[in-house]
Amino acid sequence: MIVTKHKQYKDLEKYIQNCETFFLIGCSECATLCGTGDEEAILNLKIWLETQNKTVTGWMIAKTGCQILGTKRELFKYKEALQNADCIMVLSCGSGTQSITDLFEDKPVIPVNDTLFIGNMSRFKEFEERCRACGECFLALTGVCVVTLCPKSMLNGPCGGYKDGKCEVNQQRKCAWVIAYSILEKRGFLDRFYQEILGPKDWAKSNTPRYFGKRESIIDKA
Repeated sequence: MIVTKHKQYKDLEKYIQNCETFFLIGCSECATLCGTGDEEAILNLKIWLETQNKTVTGWMIAKTGCQILGTKRELFKYKEALQNADCIMVLSCGSGTQSITDLFEDKPVIPVNDTLFIGNMSRFKEFEERCRACGECFLALTGVCVVTLCPKSMLNGPCGGYKDGKCEVNQQRKCAWVIAYSILEKRGFLDRFYQEILGPKDWAKSNTPRYFGKRESIIDKA
């Protein structure tokens, strides 16, 4: 999931100065799990805007904020409230915010959240980064993403600085390759650790901006 956190309200003040009416959009998926795009988050933002003498014309929670056409259909019934809004504020990840930007090029769109990383939820509202979206997944060989968990992204075992199973960069954490070794050992796949040598990482596969699909990217059309 995409992990987000709320911006401080003081950091939003400069973006709302020239607008008086607002429509708010949340997201029922990642942002809701983070507590940054659910009904409570939206209503708290609404209350804050009203303390700034602003008016909220309406709000909704998109089923999937990054799904452009689906969100467009969902917004149709809020047409009047959207027309009456000077500005749209989005409580989603950066991708969801840009979906709204694509749909409303004539209105300012303000992101309420900062997008942090792709993560796993270990406990309610507790997240850890587990994937770098590098475009070349080695999980079948390593069990955990060493590209993400290792600060140096070592591909063929630990660096020379690890000590007592701990990471050289962050000594409070286990070395990523100690974790990987343990998983491979439990699975009976230690031969992979000793026999398979990964070549240099092809970072071109994670060169941004990326696009996947049959149609031309909207970025290329701009």
